[in-house]
Amino acid sequence: MRYLAFILAAITSAEMQAFQLAPRLVVNITIDQLRSDYIEAFTPLYNAGGFRRIMREGLVYDSAEYPFSPVDKASATATLATGASPFYHGIIATRWLDHETLQPVLCVDDNKDGSSPQRLKTSTIGDELKINTNGAAIIYSFASNKEAAILSAGHAADGAFWIEKHNGWKGTSFYPIMPDWLRNYTKKKSSDSRTKGSANLNDAVVDASLQAIANTSMGKDDISDMLYVSLSATKADGSPVSHWQTEMESVYMQLDNTIERLINGIEKQISLDQVLFVLTSTGYTDESFNDLDKYRIPTGTFYINRTANLLNMYLGAIYGQGRYVEQTYGNQMYLNHKLIDQKRVGFSEILSRSQEFLVQIAGVSDVYTSDRLLAGNFDILKFRNGFNPANSGDITIEVTPGWKLLNEDTQQSYTSRAGFVPFPIIFMGAGIKAQHITQPVTVDRIAPTVAKAIRIRAPNACNASPLF
Repeated sequence: MRYLAFILAAITSAEMQAFQLAPRLVVNITIDQLRSDYIEAFTPLYNAGGFRRIMREGLVYDSAEYPFSPVDKASATATLATGASPFYHGIIATRWLDHETLQPVLCVDDNKDGSSPQRLKTSTIGDELKINTNGAAIIYSFASNKEAAILSAGHAADGAFWIEKHNGWKGTSFYPIMPDWLRNYTKKKSSDSRTKGSANLNDAVVDASLQAIANTSMGKDDISDMLYVSLSATKADGSPVSHWQTEMESVYMQLDNTIERLINGIEKQISLDQVLFVLTSTGYTDESFNDLDKYRIPTGTFYINRTANLLNMYLGAIYGQGRYVEQTYGNQMYLNHKLIDQKRVGFSEILSRSQEFLVQIAGVSDVYTSDRLLAGNFDILKFRNGFNPANSGDITIEVTPGWKLLNEDTQQSYTSRAGFVPFPIIFMGAGIKAQHITQPVTVDRIAPTVAKAIRIRAPNACNASPLF
């Protein structure tokens, strides 16, 4: 009996020790369009406490990537929060076409509250933390734009706040009302918040984040809390980068200062062995392209609206006249399901015919129909993961690299580039040992890693394994 009691006491002690080791505060830092090659290029210009510190003291995964394509700020943010791909969480892009109205919608649009995470179809790591602590955990999200703030915060946060050009910090009625400390801070710093430029916006986001820690009990008890800080590694005017050596030096130097201020500001209030920092990127880059014809590089323009008209003529010749393609948006086509039903034609047959026709057009690299993507073949898994049956078009066209896609009706355009964007995942604090790991990893593994660190379940659509 005495031996059994000793074993039970040892187990209980180990469990208590594990509980006490859970970080009191998780700080999720997402930096839009951050690139590791740029981080490395400007290393001699950094201070000791910013990029140098996290790269030296952190557990650094050098080769991170997103498990789906295409990637933008909204889809990346949602995946970081949920540990799932757009196929499950539903945020396929910042904007997409509503199937009912055939009008573009913003990913956080909400008729009731103006803005909310209602279109985010799965739980986030913050949601699971709220559930696990019976609502006691404190969760705040700060960003310069509402999509990043809201999608990071999830459904159950205490608040998601972003900067509006003329009104300083802004929230939504979906969450509890703006706290007095943030309202007072907004009044005091309103002129700073209106300042243009990503560097000043980054500083404003960090200042508000530090105010949240100073004015609440975040990180000050045994219940883990969560802070989302969304920053940007883009040019001040938001324009694409054309000459990175000259355009990005000041951006990364300012960002280095901002990260140092955030870490030092938190360290003054909470011991860093009780804080888990998680830093990564949205994993894409807006780039500008020179006239490729000038350098005799193969290129061209693919007109998606004209192509939709040609496809309508082709299908009309086979099945009878009609507008089979109702609308186009980005590189996607939305078909007229009612018309196809009226024609008594199998939808899969229409998709197959369309694919056969479209793949022959100049500038088309591949064609992904909803049937093909739902089949889930391994060779197109990345495209399938970026597809959502409720929000995506019925046909997605992959444009040949170097070609420009143009929609003359909406003036949407982009130049296709199958480029690799190098970026890291970095964990620092909470007793984590410094290490660099070169093995490629995917960012959907961040959420389950954080969940494991704070002893809670991973989000409900997350099936990725923790990184450690």
